[in-house]
Amino acid sequence: MRPTGNLHLGHYHGVLKNWVRMQHEYECYFFAADWHALTTHYDSPQIIEQSVWDMVIDWLAAGVDPAHATLFIQSRVPEHAELHLLLSMITPLGWLERMPTYKDQQEKLTGKDLSTYGFLGYPLLQSADILIYRATQVPVGEDQVPHIEFTREIARRFNHIYGREAGFEEKALAAVKKLGSKKGKLYAELRTRFQEQGDDEALQSAKALLDEQQNLSHGDRERLFGYLEGGGKMILSEPQAMLTAASKMPGLDGQKMSKSYGNTISLREDEAEVAKKIKTMPTDPARIRRTDAGDPDKCPVWQLHEVYSNDEVRQWVQQGCRSAGIGCIECKQPVIDGVLSEQRPMRERAQRYLDDPSLVRNIIADGCEKARKLAIDTMRDVREVMGLEYK
Repeated sequence: MRPTGNLHLGHYHGVLKNWVRMQHEYECYFFAADWHALTTHYDSPQIIEQSVWDMVIDWLAAGVDPAHATLFIQSRVPEHAELHLLLSMITPLGWLERMPTYKDQQEKLTGKDLSTYGFLGYPLLQSADILIYRATQVPVGEDQVPHIEFTREIARRFNHIYGREAGFEEKALAAVKKLGSKKGKLYAELRTRFQEQGDDEALQSAKALLDEQQNLSHGDRERLFGYLEGGGKMILSEPQAMLTAASKMPGLDGQKMSKSYGNTISLREDEAEVAKKIKTMPTDPARIRRTDAGDPDKCPVWQLHEVYSNDEVRQWVQQGCRSAGIGCIECKQPVIDGVLSEQRPMRERAQRYLDDPSLVRNIIADGCEKARKLAIDTMRDVREVMGLEYK
């Protein structure tokens, strides 16, 4: 996530709730993408550092747990930049220029100078961020799927160019024997079904078989993945996009909650300020007087009821608004209560980190160390196949 300072409830419902759930199901790596922030804000670097710490505290407040996930800062793992540089040697320029977000962002951010390599090349840096951890799943919204497909293409191109290991087939066959007689035979059968009949189910079954093997070295595992698909050794894994349910969080004006619209409620905003913002929200313009009937479907407050209120309260709103049985201030109170109830544990979790900032620094230091160990392992293999591992 790019460091943009304090996060709002749109970030929580759109991303962080998914992170909190996933950290208990997968080995997760979450990082502050400070280099990515420079691709569009290179002229205001002074805001980045504090934005990073504010954002990480919001992650922790939302329930991201460093005991279950690795939290780190992108620029503290310089191997990201090295892999980005090396991948740039084999990346066709046209692949970057065709990225749908490239022209889209240029049109949206007309006030920014985006005629830089950093902006053109940021999808490749994003690919390096993913490939350096040999990630298998990347949680994204639909608009980011082309970036994951681009990353897969980069990994495929890299493996095709550099995966031609001397004596590859002999080494792959030797690795098959390490699976044991029964599993080795099953692997060979599944490989044949995929290569001769194009059986995708056989391919997935063979990959699952390899994923279960604990006794294989990383090199043998990647050889068997490459041999399975008829290529060479897979140095970089091809990740899959994990589409996550991104709830559209309405803002105070009924549009999507976004800082650019000025319609946000921060994750840890002061209770009095939250109440004030919701009390001054616009309502159905047809309700000029308290006695006028209204239509909840034309009121931004109703959208927040759909997020925060139960069926009973929503029914009360529908009936009371349409009959003028309740006023707009009455209608807003359950939303205020719902938002404050959601935020309360976040404020409590955040307070210990605000009281002792060294706790956050230590979490990030530990995360950077763990992430860097993985990144160093990947770069060792990348340098070796590219002829850069001088001995």
